[in-house]
Amino acid sequence: MPSAPRAREAAAAGQDGRMRIAVTGSTGLIGTALVRSLRADGHEVVRLVRRAPAGPDEVRWDPGLQRVDAAGLRGCGAVVHLAGAGIGDRRWTAEYKRRIRDSRLLGTSALAEALASLDEPPRVLVSGSAIGYYGDTGDRAVDESAPPGYGFLPTLCVEWEAAAAAAQEAGIRTVFPRTGLVVARGGGAWGRLFPLFRAGLGGRLGDGRQYWSFIALHDHVAALRHLIDTEALEGPVNLTAPEPVTNREVTAAMGRVLRRPTPLPVPAAALKLALGELSGDVLGSQRVLPRRLLDSGFTFAFPTVDEAIAAAV
Repeated sequence: MPSAPRAREAAAAGQDGRMRIAVTGSTGLIGTALVRSLRADGHEVVRLVRRAPAGPDEVRWDPGLQRVDAAGLRGCGAVVHLAGAGIGDRRWTAEYKRRIRDSRLLGTSALAEALASLDEPPRVLVSGSAIGYYGDTGDRAVDESAPPGYGFLPTLCVEWEAAAAAAQEAGIRTVFPRTGLVVARGGGAWGRLFPLFRAGLGGRLGDGRQYWSFIALHDHVAALRHLIDTEALEGPVNLTAPEPVTNREVTAAMGRVLRRPTPLPVPAAALKLALGELSGDVLGSQRVLPRRLLDSGFTFAFPTVDEAIAAAV
């Protein structure tokens, strides 16, 4: 006789493997691509929105007020939580740092509590996190066993993951994808690089020795789906390509793929003047390895930075 979690998983997935999946942050860079991928394979996607629902595929929520229409999440086999104010969207004022923090902690705790309240909760919650958890690791390679670093982002990530406690306590398998720099033209930090490099204005940042742990958008979406489907995975999982590269190597790869010169380094002092505290994240080094993802059998379609950039263009 199957265990209760396995029976619930089988029922949620259906005989053909398709299921009802709820997604927050569905209009963002990653959310848009994930929804498209899931629907292409026949899954029913329910999008959590902050306005009145426009159809049966939308559910109302207000993360700031910690309100979720839990009834609209009934029958979901999985929930993917990607919502949160952009880390690199603007200069880090005290007010914007509060917005970054609140958008993650309040929304995550509200969603986790709503899922825990259901008579038949989903089998899995994939709740966003980031490699900012590790802080500046310099040349040292780290995997999921590493402790958190120090500063605003590491503290935020620790609290962000802890905010999903209600789901974990309810027995929902909860996975924290610690996301690296997503290589895509349509948004995120890398989206800002493409126009500069296409114009021949790209160059290394600071001394260029800092490690960038990247992942192609295609691989990120595939990895999220792998987390949904792989019952053995829970807790933190790094979503980064297997070969982190330095900013110098990123600069050279952008030049090769886009066939543009990269002669203009951006001095560290200029970055600090323009970005303030955020410059520490840009100039910091994170050499993060996807140990658990690889050990679980995931295969990257674009494992190198040249391949990831070429896929994006």
